[in-house]
Amino acid sequence: MDKFQSASQELDDALSRLEDALEGLFETAGDPGLARRELAAMVADRARLAEDLDASMAREKQLQALADEASAALGSAIEEVRAALNREKEA
Repeated sequence: MDKFQSASQELDDALSRLEDALEGLFETAGDPGLARRELAAMVADRARLAEDLDASMAREKQLQALADEASAALGSAIEEVRAALNREKEA
């Protein structure tokens, strides 16, 4: 989980630096309308990536919960089989 949060923060920081650099470059390069459109596209991409990351993190939580549940069920089943085998040996 911390890996996702760390990756999310690193991505956010990198995109912020890139946006700042591009904004400065576009302003000095000429057409501010083009710069604004490209920046808007980047912001939209950033939002989409953030949503994808959030969805992935939520899915990871769900999968971990299912894995924990399956592990517990498997552990119970193993114990039941062992108990049954012990009863057969004693009989």
